[in-house]
Amino acid sequence: MSLHPMPIGEIPLETARIARAAFPKGTLVTRLREEFSDLYKDEDFKALYPNQGQPGLAPWRLALVTVLQFLEHLSDRQAADAVRARIDWKYALGLELTDPGFHFSVLTEFRARLVAGQAEHMLLDNMLQRFKQRGLLKARGKQRTDSTHVLAAVHDLNLLELVAETLRAALDDLAAIAPDWLRAVAPPAWFERYGRRVEEYNLPKSQDKRTALARQIGADGCLLLEALEQPTAPAGARDLPMVQTLREVWRVHYMMDEKPPRWRKTQELPPVAERMQSPHDPEAHFSTKRQFSWTGYKVHVTETCDDDAAHLITDVKTCPSMQPDMTSTAGIYERLAAKGLLPAEHFVDAAYVDADLLAHSQRDHGVALEGPVRGIATRAREGFALTDFTIDWEARQVSCPQGKKSVSWRTVSTPSGPRIQALFSRTECGGCAVRQRCTPPTSTRRQVQFHLQDEYQALHAARARMTNPEWLRRYHRRAGVEGTLSQGVRAFGLRRSRYIGLAKTSLQQACTAVAMNVSRAVHWLDGLPRAKTRVTRFAALATAA
Repeated sequence: MSLHPMPIGEIPLETARIARAAFPKGTLVTRLREEFSDLYKDEDFKALYPNQGQPGLAPWRLALVTVLQFLEHLSDRQAADAVRARIDWKYALGLELTDPGFHFSVLTEFRARLVAGQAEHMLLDNMLQRFKQRGLLKARGKQRTDSTHVLAAVHDLNLLELVAETLRAALDDLAAIAPDWLRAVAPPAWFERYGRRVEEYNLPKSQDKRTALARQIGADGCLLLEALEQPTAPAGARDLPMVQTLREVWRVHYMMDEKPPRWRKTQELPPVAERMQSPHDPEAHFSTKRQFSWTGYKVHVTETCDDDAAHLITDVKTCPSMQPDMTSTAGIYERLAAKGLLPAEHFVDAAYVDADLLAHSQRDHGVALEGPVRGIATRAREGFALTDFTIDWEARQVSCPQGKKSVSWRTVSTPSGPRIQALFSRTECGGCAVRQRCTPPTSTRRQVQFHLQDEYQALHAARARMTNPEWLRRYHRRAGVEGTLSQGVRAFGLRRSRYIGLAKTSLQQACTAVAMNVSRAVHWLDGLPRAKTRVTRFAALATAA
């Protein structure tokens, strides 16, 4: 299917007349067309289509349908029906009232084209450029970021269910491409054991019976993998994605060098965050945040938060669930820099802040990273903390509370990055009057370890700011991003993946951000004020008192 770019064109006269008669004040959908008629153009998608072939539907129109679909939280079938039935949708899409629309699978194909072209964020990025041209967005303002969990579109499986469902799914995929071969190699018991999805079975309750079943499933899986390695196996069968998943699950959960394969004990397994949780979405991982646990992904949302402008989402990033928030901060700046939308101030919670980021965000991007700093050094019992020592950066020496100077200064590598390590003299520490308060019982002298100069100074400047009431007042601005996440969850399905895999889930979250931006931008242009936190009349009595 090829692309021959065409201009967007005017709204058909009859469509415009009836839409305006039916909605004299307009709707969010009609206002979108009136304010942003060129939100997407065919030329934007030229790299995703071949030069030759039968012309397809206009990609700008499919992109807009996708936006409207996420704006109203519709399925593909519902969105395709809306194109045929909704007057305001025909108005926005520039269609005749008699236009029959298209089959709902076209939307699936359009999303697949975006994913295949690694253009999951194209709809959001193009929208942000149009918003910049309209003056709705500007660089070097204020922005804020937070994350929330995303539930994968899979069942939660325990370990026994995981191996059983993995083998069943592999057999199901093999049956689709090589039914005769599989019928010949499958023992009769397999049809009873793996003929239905695992959640439809009553699995044994006792531990001994569950272990015996796990061993039987392991032996069956090994038998299938061995059959796939034989010369008589169908071409391409061993390379099926579900067969590859079967190999990985068996490698993790069974001792494959033993015959029959031994079911691994829980303590022999890798950390749960590194293990596959479902054969149907191998990229979805288990994670825990405080008291909440889930299988899926994590999404980081960044939005503008200036008082005199619309609050619009400028960046959205979906990542594995076990990835710490702190590892995402640098990537946010790189993407915002590419869009020309770097802020002057960036408000985040403590999970996004460390000494390296405090220093590098200002030095490399000119961004003031505003967030509370973890691990403020305090005096422990009667000992001395790092803050009790004085660092002379030029002389490369550290002075202890008793005035003694370090005799060694070197850079060491740690899991958190390079650090400075300073050692004091054994002789001076041995005869010191406060040695028991300063030196650990297992050591003959004191040592201190701290960040490099830029990071150390940035860290201490941040700690000093945290004690300033004015900084605390300004930092309250960060809390507004919680409302954005709440809107995304309640109105747009932000927290539940519609699709399988990280790439498709990333596309979903980008489309969700686009839909939220449409709502916010149109409401801002129409002069609708931002909603405030709702307080019941009864709760207001306590405030008044």
